[in-house]
Amino acid sequence: MGDDSGPTVDRRTVLSALASVSAVGAAGCSALERGEDGQTTEVDAGPARELATRFAPTVYFDVNEPWFPTDPRPYTTERDGETIVDGFDAFDGYHERYTGEDPPNPSVFYNTVEYENSSLTVVQYWFYSVFDQFTTNFHWHDWEVLHVFVDTETDEPQLYVASSHSRKVPNNEFLDPDPQVVPRILSELGSHSSTLSVNDVPDRFQRVTVDDLTADITNTSIESIEDLTDITLPLAYGLPRDEGSRLPYVVPEYEDAPIYDHERLPSVTADSLIDSELTIRSYDALTSPPTDLPTRETGLVFGHRDRDADADLEYELVPTAEIEHITDFTGPQLSFEFAVPAVVEDALATHITTTGAPWNQPRYENPAADITDPRHRAALADRYDAISDPAPVHMVATRVTETVTSDDAPENEGLTTTETSVESLALLESDPEAVPTFGGLAVIRDVPAGEHRLTVNGAGRAPYSERVTVSDDETVTAAGVDGEIPLIAREHATKLEIFGEKAAVDLATVAVEDDFAGRLYESPVDRNDALYVHVGGAYTTEVRDRDDAVGAYRVNPSPEEASGVRIELPETGKAPLSEFVADIAEETRAAVAARSSGDGKETERGSSNAVRGLERSLAAVVESAERAAERARAKERGNTDRQLEVVVERLQRAETRLVEAKDDLSEPLTNATENRLEQANRRTEQAQNSKKL
Repeated sequence: MGDDSGPTVDRRTVLSALASVSAVGAAGCSALERGEDGQTTEVDAGPARELATRFAPTVYFDVNEPWFPTDPRPYTTERDGETIVDGFDAFDGYHERYTGEDPPNPSVFYNTVEYENSSLTVVQYWFYSVFDQFTTNFHWHDWEVLHVFVDTETDEPQLYVASSHSRKVPNNEFLDPDPQVVPRILSELGSHSSTLSVNDVPDRFQRVTVDDLTADITNTSIESIEDLTDITLPLAYGLPRDEGSRLPYVVPEYEDAPIYDHERLPSVTADSLIDSELTIRSYDALTSPPTDLPTRETGLVFGHRDRDADADLEYELVPTAEIEHITDFTGPQLSFEFAVPAVVEDALATHITTTGAPWNQPRYENPAADITDPRHRAALADRYDAISDPAPVHMVATRVTETVTSDDAPENEGLTTTETSVESLALLESDPEAVPTFGGLAVIRDVPAGEHRLTVNGAGRAPYSERVTVSDDETVTAAGVDGEIPLIAREHATKLEIFGEKAAVDLATVAVEDDFAGRLYESPVDRNDALYVHVGGAYTTEVRDRDDAVGAYRVNPSPEEASGVRIELPETGKAPLSEFVADIAEETRAAVAARSSGDGKETERGSSNAVRGLERSLAAVVESAERAAERARAKERGNTDRQLEVVVERLQRAETRLVEAKDDLSEPLTNATENRLEQANRRTEQAQNSKKL
């Protein structure tokens, strides 16, 4: 808890777990649409107050938190006959009252409803903050909620649901909590996303059960199938900074200036926002991910004045009926940009306004609408007729990693991926609501079927973008390759562009794989495509057309080359595949020759006969592959296929020569040669099978 060694999972684990989530969600359902939950009615004032007081949560805040739950009524105005809370008025008014000592008007609002013809009652605790500053996700006003589901016949709580950012992110939930333990809330810095604390360590989030320490959530678990067989990771947002993850915060801007410079915010200064130690000006202002961001530390503790006398500050518990006359919480649009790799670099501008009034949201009257874990909904549906069975919810999921050079490869000629050190944001262009990762996982819920473009951004990293297709037949769509999206530090990134708009073929997909890290990117394309690649890699770019014909291109970006790499007019068929084999064989021959001539870093043994034999065999592959390409360009199908048979024979001979020369080559060069020969063999086979010259 709180260090950098928290539990991690591999990509196959994530996909396996998400599949199990889907299976649970589908249980008892015959269609993708969930059934109707029962109607609710308000609970009488006396019993409602008694229940609300019993479960009133203690709330723990980050030491750097600037915006605490408060009463919005001091900031109301009348507009067109309606009572509203304007974002400027609330933001400035709060800081005019808050001098850095006691936060003004500490308040928590409650709403209590019961399902008709049922013993299930729900107390909702609504927390209002005047502003939300997250990592490029900031807006005027912020409403967060804790739902406490209680059986009034047994007098026992059934389920706690704490809101996490939005319905796009899995909430933090606990099924069948101890009736003697009052719920505690751990509020995320700036965003006020709420996780639960129900174990013996009140101010720290515990994702999994360890020894005698109970987990703080019971969301469906991600179960490891390889090296983490003793660890389960629940699918919930949690509290990343309490789990050792880093989250950079961004300075909010309005009309291209820092928000604290606005004339309507005279009481707001730079010091009013989240501490600069945790803040960056923009994601693209850094060349590499930040490494010195502090993790979470507990600050003020809020408790209900009728019970928590030991809290730092006591809050007033107020029924929402007293503020339901407020029609809306308003404010001008605040925007941030997600860079999207494109042939012409563009950005997707996403606008955040406000969360609106709670009493205008479906979950206000039907708290079960906020249950995000299908197993929890299924449990309540089994106990209460008022709660409908879960239905599958479409999700897009991926695991974000970092791309670094591999020690097994020659210098700047091979990559590997590692666990991420800083959390990122994922965004669907079709539904512009940024979703933060937790433990490197990005899970976007409630995604409509159809075509989408997913973009992932991280502080100090080059943006990643791909097209994903969400099917009605699948509840989980894995983004990236095998559910993994590797990001690259900006200082090591260069753009790879594929210009298919004027090509003779109609491109369908583009894929990129590194000699050591394997396939790193694969996406459908619309004429052109662009992505960022690490300058320390050696790549094969594969293109496929609408007829599933394949082409391949060798890409070796130079660390000194700033202009990027372009593939003009990509082709598919025997000719480009043969040319690729010639290119990769020549690249490998040149590397072996440099070592044997003493120009490289090999030992004197590098001039052995075995090494020279390997070089000559690779030269023979180059010659035969070039001839195959020439025959294909000349439309000589029979001669092309016969020449490709020669390529196969010479590749086999090169593999034999490599075995003989291994003792005289460095391990990285041997590894690279093996990987490139495997790639050459695969592309030669594709050329042989291709119907297209």
